[in-house]
Amino acid sequence: MEVTQIAELIVNRLDQLGTDIQQQWNNPEGTHTRHFVVDALLTDDMAQAIYEAFPRNADGFFDRQSFREKKKTLTDLSDYPQILSAVTYAMQHESVVAKVAQLVGMDDIVPDPSLYAGGLSMMFKDDFLNPHIDNSHDGARNLYRRLNLLYYVSPNWSLENGGNFELWDPKVKQQKTIVSQCNRLVVMETNKYSWHSVSGVCADVPRCCVSNYYFSSTSPDDHEYFHVTSFSGRPEETGRRLLGVVDNNLRNVVSKVLRVGRGTKLVNKTKV
Repeated sequence: MEVTQIAELIVNRLDQLGTDIQQQWNNPEGTHTRHFVVDALLTDDMAQAIYEAFPRNADGFFDRQSFREKKKTLTDLSDYPQILSAVTYAMQHESVVAKVAQLVGMDDIVPDPSLYAGGLSMMFKDDFLNPHIDNSHDGARNLYRRLNLLYYVSPNWSLENGGNFELWDPKVKQQKTIVSQCNRLVVMETNKYSWHSVSGVCADVPRCCVSNYYFSSTSPDDHEYFHVTSFSGRPEETGRRLLGVVDNNLRNVVSKVLRVGRGTKLVNKTKV
């Protein structure tokens, strides 16, 4: 299926649920971070086909392992089944961007065709992504990151599988869990306080996600600021919390001095 066809399906589904989406966005429950969830985004057959197009062993994916995260990511989609690039770039189609912008009340957002902060991710048993705030800008530091779009395609995914999306309070003490359910789209706002994570995967099957990010020249809080992707630990992980403070401060200083963005040299790409 072509990009434009998938984009049309996405826009139609967003239209169907427009009132509910705006209610979710304007009245977030269990978290301060504005977000919305759309189930059955595409047909079940399409979601299954997208999942099956992921390589079962993440062949060709980049392996990311540190105290911050353990997962596999991919941004160069050229050697993989066409449906993977089609669904990724359908999320960036002008009609989808316009519809999302209208629903969340942001009139100047733009997609990320370079996949600087997007692409595919796979997580296997014991993989995780610690609580973090995404880096504030695009690679050139001209635009602020404003929205994360996360589309999950692993069949029959349940809470017990782990690998679920989490939104945290500003002090990273309490979280809201959103199951990474198949054919589910999660859209969340990104700002200085939008802490989020992925719980440890317990299942023996891969957790597959298609990620996109929208940017804007407008700061989320009308003030100029910059920070790299900043990590913490879970409430019981005192050591990781302390390490995160030191690590975040060091990487922020280096990034500001050398004027490097969230590239592969200093800061891992983070997709949830």
